[in-house]
This record gives sequence, structure tokens and C-alpha cells, in this order.
Amino acid sequence: MRDSNQDIVRYPDPAIEVLDPRFAPYRIGNAAVERLWTGGRWCEGPVWFGDTRCLIWSDIPNNRMLRWDEESGHVSVFRQPSNYSNGNTRDRQGRLVTCEHASRRITRTEHDGHITVLMDSFDGKPLNSPNDIVVHSDGSIWCTDPGYGIMVAYEGERADAELPNYVYRFDPDSGQATVVADDFARPNGLCFSPDEKRLYIVDTGCSHDPNGPSHIRVFDVDGQSLTNGRIFFDMKPGMSDGIRTDIHGNLWSSAGWAGEGFDGVHCFAPDGDLIGKIHLPETAANLCFGGPKKNRLFIAGSQSIYSVYIETEGAQTP
Repeated sequence: MRDSNQDIVRYPDPAIEVLDPRFAPYRIGNAAVERLWTGGRWCEGPVWFGDTRCLIWSDIPNNRMLRWDEESGHVSVFRQPSNYSNGNTRDRQGRLVTCEHASRRITRTEHDGHITVLMDSFDGKPLNSPNDIVVHSDGSIWCTDPGYGIMVAYEGERADAELPNYVYRFDPDSGQATVVADDFARPNGLCFSPDEKRLYIVDTGCSHDPNGPSHIRVFDVDGQSLTNGRIFFDMKPGMSDGIRTDIHGNLWSSAGWAGEGFDGVHCFAPDGDLIGKIHLPETAANLCFGGPKKNRLFIAGSQSIYSVYIETEGAQTP
């Protein structure tokens, strides 16, 4: 791994591990894992802006969002306070869509910088604390609401949950929200398959219950609903968090809380087989694809931002 303290990296980088021959075409022999920045407390929600060549992410406990400039490598504050923002994505018009813990809402940052509140309640009750988010090609917003931001003051504001830990579909045109999944302990990261026929959702219920679920589930997308839910992969002894798919249908998952050999990124083939790993010295919380060719994987570690070039492209990257 390349960072400020290590200028020479052995090629191929041993941090990129091929577990199955299907992963080998995605590893670039002379591309190393790079630490782009460190200094956060819990980095989350990376999102790539190709039009301005920058990465934006949340540093939840520091109540700020940061921006890394691809051309200069400079890191600056994008927004502070950020209402303890967590997950971020872009809609089909290129606008930033953000999950906010402290305000318990989902917002959209307009092109002129104005912030629009999209959703902050359901059935007349405040959301718990939206966590992660993805936008469908029809413009609908799908998000998870596990409540982590109201459980401890470190990542938000303590409060009692008034709603179950739902997964929602929100229509920004009509302002209507519907529950698409109601049987998760702690729904977390989520993403669509490239053709949007499947939706993957992480359950991190074991984070507060050792016997709770720690798996990735996959559903068939039936219009505005989900059907045929099943376990895609069980992540124990650790956990998944943020997830993304590439154009070949592989699922790239952050991984952590199980130590060396586990923490980093796990890559799964569409059939659920674990085919490769990217090892990091800290838990990974989330990731996204970016760069001019959408072939650079950006990873939000606990305290740091990493990247590595791979020989595939992210699906549905604005």
C-alpha cells in the first residue's frame, strides 16, 4: 500500500488478493492501494463528482463533509456543520443527496448550493437517522434508516426511535414514501445491480447484538416493490457496510470489525462467491467508483480515504 510514509510498493501489491480466477482480470499488476488522506474519526459516504473531478465524503463524528481534489490532491472542508451526515449519492441530475443523522432527514443539494429537504418523517413520525442511499434510474430514492445516529451522541443526537428500522422508497416528484423492507435488524448499505433488477441490502444487526444478523441480502425488484429476499453472503465474523456493483454485476463490499485478513474490501461474483479482497489496515465503512473512466475504487476507511485502480467500471456512476 502506498502512503505518505511509503514511496516504494512491491508489484503486484500484496494487499490485493485473488481468491478465485474470476477476480484476476480486475487486478492491475502495477496499480497499488493508495492512502489519499488520513485524519478523520469515522469516514463514510464517499461520492464521486466527475464534472468537478472531486470526491466528497462524510466524517461523521467531526460533523463535517470533506472534499478531495483529484488534480491537486488537496483536501478541504466541503460543509461544516453537516448535521452529522452519513451516506451520500448523486441523483440523475447530478445533485448531491445526503443522509443526515442529527436532523434525521434526507436532503438534496441543488446546483446553486441551496439545500432541499426531501424526507424527514414517515406516517407523521420523525425518521430515526437515515444511513445510506441510492437513486434508481426512474428518479426514486431508496434509503435505509437503522437508527445509529440517535443511539449515541458521538454520531448524532440521542433520541428515542419512533419508527421501526425500515428501508424506504421515496418519490421526490410526488413526495410519497413507501416501506419496501420491514424485517431488517439494522438495514445499512444498499445498491442496485447494473440492470436494476436486483437490490442488495446490508444488515448490521450484530453491531448491537452478537447474535444478530451480519449478512448481505438480495431482492428482486418488482416495479416499486421488493420480492424474493434471500441471503447473498453472511459476513461473520465481521460485517459489511457500504456496497457497490460494477458493470459485470460483481458486488464490492466494505468489510470490517474482524481484524487483519478481513478488514478492507470484499468482492463477490454475481452468484455470491467471494472472489477477491483488498486488505486495509483499518475497517472500511463505504466505497464508490470514480475517476474519469469510473475504474478507480475509492474506499472510506475508519480514519482514512484510500483508492485503487481496477480493470472494471462502476455501475450507475453519475
